Amino acid sequence: MSVAGSASSATRSSKVVILVLASCGIAVSLMQTLVVPLLPEFPHLLGTTAANAGWLVTAPLVAGAVCAPVTGRLGDMYGKRRMLLLSLATMAVGSAIGAVSDDFTAVLVGRVLQGAAVGVVPLGISIMRDELPEERVGSGVALMSATLGIGGAVGLPITGVVAQELSWHWLFAGAMVFALVEIALILRVVPESTLRTGGKFDFVGALGLSAALTCLLLAISKGNEWGWSSALVLGLLAGAVVVLLLWGAYELRTAAPLVDLRVSARPTVLLTNIASVLVGIAMFTGFLVGSQLLQAPPETGYGYGLSLVVAGLVLLPIGAAMGLFSPVSARISRRYGPRTTLILGACVLALGNLGGSMLHDPLSVVVVNLTISSIGGALAYGALPALIMRSVPTTETAAANALNSLARSIGTSGCSAIVVALTTGSLVHVAGGTYPSINAYSWVFVVAGGAGLVAALIAAATPAPPRYEAVTHRVAFAVGGSR
Repeated sequence: MSVAGSASSATRSSKVVILVLASCGIAVSLMQTLVVPLLPEFPHLLGTTAANAGWLVTAPLVAGAVCAPVTGRLGDMYGKRRMLLLSLATMAVGSAIGAVSDDFTAVLVGRVLQGAAVGVVPLGISIMRDELPEERVGSGVALMSATLGIGGAVGLPITGVVAQELSWHWLFAGAMVFALVEIALILRVVPESTLRTGGKFDFVGALGLSAALTCLLLAISKGNEWGWSSALVLGLLAGAVVVLLLWGAYELRTAAPLVDLRVSARPTVLLTNIASVLVGIAMFTGFLVGSQLLQAPPETGYGYGLSLVVAGLVLLPIGAAMGLFSPVSARISRRYGPRTTLILGACVLALGNLGGSMLHDPLSVVVVNLTISSIGGALAYGALPALIMRSVPTTETAAANALNSLARSIGTSGCSAIVVALTTGSLVHVAGGTYPSINAYSWVFVVAGGAGLVAALIAAATPAPPRYEAVTHRVAFAVGGSR
């Protein structure tokens, strides 16, 4: 085969790997918003309370926050492709449980297993860095990172159409089929990375992180129901702080930590991860409340009384904008650096959310504000892993990306808890039902806009990272030749 033919074949192969990994990212990110439009219906469908139904969104986000660094560490140790397959298999099992269950506890377990698969995204990013030619890494990583938002946005109209025309059980059945198809594609197309770190898995670190995050998010989401000054809520918050401190001390002393806090303490990595938490809050807000705003009755002062299907279709520009702007994020990062892209994305996120806090009419303005936020999310999410990968050596890629995914997951799960706390704290009774007040939604968007602004300031203060990515790729090409 000629050199030109070999290069063309390698390019096609790289594109196929990127598309398959990106489709995996969309599959797992669909799980984030799969049930969001149905939250008002689940208390009746599953015989539970509205507060408990909110955990069908929060619990999978917590599971994802915990499992992202776990699967990243295991991927570094035993193979990223192997953990990719295991994560998708977990999603398939959780989806199967939800497809056949009408019991709230069983469905919640299924949702937790679905959320645990979010580690697919950092694993996919790491595989791209290990296996793709250098010129394809930037665009591939930006697309893979943006799938966290694309899938979340696309899930809204899909949920509406399927739930209204068929049954909510089909949402879970479809997710199971999607996961099985992705497993088959990975086995066919995606190579296993040969880069391994070895070592032992940190079970104590995984348990400690799980306990701390659960205490924190449970206190935030249940604060209004249990009382912010109640002994239970204060005890959970204090417990989260104590467990995190003990966990940090243990991680610093153990030989093979779940999260290498010394690497995480590097200024570029630390500040990027802090910004990631805030970006997660700012981006996920629109996904959580957009459909609820559109479905609420007009008597609330902000709603439009749209059906599930129509609300989902109206929100399609959110997903489309994220898909269109993920390659834009990569181009800006190549020309001006990922830090500049992150600053720009965070500022756009702030603009869209602050606009949403003030402008609730007409419908076109609401959609424009939500779309602006999704554009900012695409720009910021595409830049975050690029900053991380420039800051760590290749052998730490999966763990570092998993830590960054953890930061974003803390942001999205924290956003869910914040939204629940704010929207249940100020209610109105109209049209025979109870809904959050217009002030509650305004404060939700104010918090999200403030998170975007602070993320931009942190990104501006982040020092330029060392160029590990360029160095490791040059070494790989020098030793192994063109891929």
